[in-house]
Amino acid sequence: MSDAQALSYLSGFGNEHSSEAVPGALPIGRNSPQRAPLGLYAEQLSGNAFTEPRAHNRRSWLYRIRPSAAHPPFARTGNGSLRSAPFEETVPDPNRLRWDPLPKPPAGTDFVSGLWTLGGNGDVRQRAGIAIHLYAADTSMTDRVFSDSDGELLIVPQSGALLLHTEFGRLRAEPGHMALIPRGVRFSVELPAGPARGYVCENYGRPFVLPDLGPIGANGLANPRDFEAPVAAWQDAEGPVEVVNKYCGNLWAAVYDHSPLDVVAWHGNLVPYRYDLRRFNVIGTISYDHPDPSIFTVLTSPSDTPGLANADFVVFAPRWLVGEDTFRPPYFHRNVMSEYMGLIEGAYDAKAEGFVPGGGSLHNMMSAHGPDRETFDRASAAELAPQRVDNGLAFMFETRWPVTATEQAISGEHLQRGYDEVWQGLERHFS
Repeated sequence: MSDAQALSYLSGFGNEHSSEAVPGALPIGRNSPQRAPLGLYAEQLSGNAFTEPRAHNRRSWLYRIRPSAAHPPFARTGNGSLRSAPFEETVPDPNRLRWDPLPKPPAGTDFVSGLWTLGGNGDVRQRAGIAIHLYAADTSMTDRVFSDSDGELLIVPQSGALLLHTEFGRLRAEPGHMALIPRGVRFSVELPAGPARGYVCENYGRPFVLPDLGPIGANGLANPRDFEAPVAAWQDAEGPVEVVNKYCGNLWAAVYDHSPLDVVAWHGNLVPYRYDLRRFNVIGTISYDHPDPSIFTVLTSPSDTPGLANADFVVFAPRWLVGEDTFRPPYFHRNVMSEYMGLIEGAYDAKAEGFVPGGGSLHNMMSAHGPDRETFDRASAAELAPQRVDNGLAFMFETRWPVTATEQAISGEHLQRGYDEVWQGLERHFS
């Protein structure tokens, strides 16, 4: 039986889940008994301040073979191509930018070593803003574990599957899925199908939640039951394990004498999860005009200003276009929000070429953008019959602040020079 067939999941977003890999490992009626069952240690993992409102509070109780506190000191280790906010290597750039996919990594590159930062905003020490990373890896993490104290990691595989071994159990994420690892949760990444590549949004701010639906009503967009959390599964491994922790922008490492993925049972609502992007319930026009792309929001990280997100995760899933007397591709616009777009597969309906799977584009605050000339010409003359859009799967990380690109992003070979040329030839038609 394959790993994909053997794995099982708990259904629901934000639920109070409970799971035990060994019957009787979860205490009944209390969280921290005098002696936890089976000789385990009880430990709480808090994703919020204790006193935040109950509706927003996220925490889980873990019952583990050794407590997390049992480890040697951490020491600084190299950051590689990983960068963190504040991003001050370069100045914020108003130009539209687009990149080719990352090249193949050097042999022996695992998920952590393969993280490459494109840019971001905010400040990790203030728990505000995001970072945008790409990853390219060809090697599983063996005797190596990672955790991110700076933010939660929203992972979007583009090529190759990831088997995520977390403290809560195992998740398999393939192209077309997204996976989320909460702040501080330890995990390792196995590559069950060979080399892998994809995108990561590191969210420094408030945890991602489902957006309010407002006039849409009770249903639509991402359905809570389609989010899947792992069931408890532990590693009882002795021997050296390197544990890497991202803390205030830098990587720190310690060598444990055991695996920290030793949670035998757990309960709570702070959990890793995965979601199949093709299950997104797309809402769109059945009369005229193109609705704002906010209707494609899967998850949002709220800020202190209602409706103004620290970050949104948006997916452009397969859908029907039926608008009457309507220019159907995304319209020309300028936006106070900043948009990074990536492509998982196929083609994006607003760009005829150049925007390829594994690549991405950045349209910063108030940078004018929209369909290229070829797309505009084709869409303006198209017969407006019902049209099925199912030849691509694209997504967007949208954020309230401008994204400052890293030096490696603006000077690297895979930055596409002359991106502005896609809008050349949009001729004057006024008469």
